[in-house]
Amino acid sequence: MNIGVDAAALGMSNAVVATTRDVNSGYWNPAGLIHLEDHQVSLMHANYFANIAQYDYLAYASSIDDRSAWGISLIRFGVDDILNTTELIDSQGNIDYNRISLFSTADYGFTFSYARKLPVPGFQYGVNTKVIRRIIGKFASSWGFGFDVGIQFEKNDWQFGLMLRDITTTYNVWNIDEAEYKKIANAIPGENQELPESTEITAPKVQLGIAKKFIIHYDYSILAAANMNMRFAKTNDLISTDFVSVDPAVGLEFGYTDLVFLRAGVGNFQNVAQLDSSEKVGFQPNIGLGFKYKGIQIDYALTDLGNQSTALYSNIFSVKVDLGMFRN
Repeated sequence: MNIGVDAAALGMSNAVVATTRDVNSGYWNPAGLIHLEDHQVSLMHANYFANIAQYDYLAYASSIDDRSAWGISLIRFGVDDILNTTELIDSQGNIDYNRISLFSTADYGFTFSYARKLPVPGFQYGVNTKVIRRIIGKFASSWGFGFDVGIQFEKNDWQFGLMLRDITTTYNVWNIDEAEYKKIANAIPGENQELPESTEITAPKVQLGIAKKFIIHYDYSILAAANMNMRFAKTNDLISTDFVSVDPAVGLEFGYTDLVFLRAGVGNFQNVAQLDSSEKVGFQPNIGLGFKYKGIQIDYALTDLGNQSTALYSNIFSVKVDLGMFRN
């Protein structure tokens, strides 16, 4: 749930909390759903870790009336066809490759979003209800629940956004198959003798965003945006204290007649430890392209251009369709 969705947003290094205003707002800031005028659907696919992991996203959203909107989305991140060698050796101590089986490990995130305009002009808010499902073959599985709250505000062509993720703290409760666990408990003598913790906690996070769009000679536009991503723990983020850690991100989108888009961004600033015990600042530069025509938008992003961070680069494609076009 931290990776992000939509190649257009990823090309701008996720600096879209203030500007998101389509079906993908259910992830970035549900308040942005209020800008929808009709039904929209979005799909995305990406490969991670040299195509080992598959990341997929599907979302639908629609306006309810001129003051409210709703949406749903599903995210899956999974690794399939993992070799299960826990029964490789039979009871006689012989290696039998026929005893190898395959399993998958996958995380699912289902989100229901609702947005509404506030009585104060320029303000809108949105709420997410999230259900998290995690499965590790037949070994373990979990359920989790959480909530997000988002706000957007517009004034004098400036856009502001606030996203409170996992505002009530998101809990995942694991159910571990003890019979399967015993098969690997003694794989390393003296280790894995006790079952892992059955509760996993995701602490709240805050994202602040600001953006402005500049129109140049009617046909050209530049959207400049910035995010401040905050976690209430000491991490490797660029700014890190015992109370809060801050990771900034900036993004630019150059548009031509609302038809062709070129995007760039930089984020994920981290203090990375080196082999000589020194530290250097790692960062993740991204680029992207987009094409929009008659309600269909296709976007591409290349993340971590130049491999400047500890993350691995990925090619990401997404499609967004305005379903209202089919009624015309």
